[in-house]
Amino acid sequence: MTAPLFEDIPPASDCDCPGCVHGRRPTSRSLLTRGRPVARGVVVVAAASAVLGTVAPAAALTPGHSPHRQALPGDGATDTPQGARAPLHGRAGKPAEPDGVPTPATTRTQIINRAKVWVAAKVPYSMYDFWSDGYRQDCSGYVSMAWGLPDNEWTGSLGEFGVKIKKAELQPGDILLYHNPDNPEKGSHVVIFGGWTDHTHTSYTVYEQTPPRTRSQTTPYPYWSNADKYVPYRYKGVTKAGAAAGPAAGGKAVVAYPGAAYFGPGADNKYVTLLGQMLIARGGASSYAKAPGPVWDAADRRATQAFQRAQGWTGADADGIPGRRTWELLSTGRGKDIASPAAGPASHGVPGYPGRAYFRPGQSNDHITRLGAQLVKKGFGRFYALGPGPHWGEADRRAVEAFQRAQGWRGGAADGYPGPETWRRLFA
Repeated sequence: MTAPLFEDIPPASDCDCPGCVHGRRPTSRSLLTRGRPVARGVVVVAAASAVLGTVAPAAALTPGHSPHRQALPGDGATDTPQGARAPLHGRAGKPAEPDGVPTPATTRTQIINRAKVWVAAKVPYSMYDFWSDGYRQDCSGYVSMAWGLPDNEWTGSLGEFGVKIKKAELQPGDILLYHNPDNPEKGSHVVIFGGWTDHTHTSYTVYEQTPPRTRSQTTPYPYWSNADKYVPYRYKGVTKAGAAAGPAAGGKAVVAYPGAAYFGPGADNKYVTLLGQMLIARGGASSYAKAPGPVWDAADRRATQAFQRAQGWTGADADGIPGRRTWELLSTGRGKDIASPAAGPASHGVPGYPGRAYFRPGQSNDHITRLGAQLVKKGFGRFYALGPGPHWGEADRRAVEAFQRAQGWRGGAADGYPGPETWRRLFA
């Protein structure tokens, strides 16, 4: 009797979500298989073994690889094999940063926002492939991305970038890490803590990369399996909102000026991100529609130019490209801040909406306090541990998001940042 043969051909898909579109692009691995005979799937081996009775079930697995499957709630195990430490984009990507590079500063809000990008894109799980932002598509690559690390780490090295904390100290942006040193591919896993979902602190919102794709859901603390193995960690570079790129003690620069070559069209490096963080801390949030990133764009130029003009500079001195003097003033906290736009007038008894620039990471103003007080009044104060304050933080974002969802909004309409309609309904 002849065993049936099945070609290992992925089903056609016309899904337009970012994950599926990205997955249909040819990768270096897929290109290597072109022109070769079509590989026979696991089904072939299983079928042959059933007919011939000579192949053990274990032989159906590819040697050296763990089976990729989704860790379903309560299934008792998590198989998330991962790659080793690597530079962004893999071996053929950019060279790894040299040792001694300062740990990039970031805020909790920025960590969670980056984590949500992969959830929205439904990034497929892979220990071989790298997403368009350069990070490996496994659990440790996901945390490396969310924390903004310069390289792709793995569960055996992520602990070096954090400090151990207690359960009671957990806050959004921290991680829960389990590394199995004896067999890293058996049980090792890392997830991002997104906040408690109940007052008993027995479950929380998780952000994780696990087969088949990035997900966020309510999860029992500390995880579905290996409950006694997970350790909470806090990223060493996490700062309070507004302090992500603040001046160092003694008026010295946080990082020395790297040179003009690191800025301008075509630039893609960590200094562009740091520049954006410093500009936001000095009042430049209105120039950014999203968190600063490593790729130079018009937002960086506008914010830099606004800061330069705030110093009274004109002409070539305010060209939007940071020179040594601009960098020095930003990183030491000297010079004049960028003036904030004026709030709009009140209408129909509703306080005037001041603008999106006031509600972003790094902002501190009375509008945030007023927003928080109104959220508490409307019944959305459970996210505040100490009550609303003038510094924008994750508690404000989560409270706004809850209010927006209560309006029936989803997706980008419930991103946690108040727009004009959110403001109107909140104060109406």
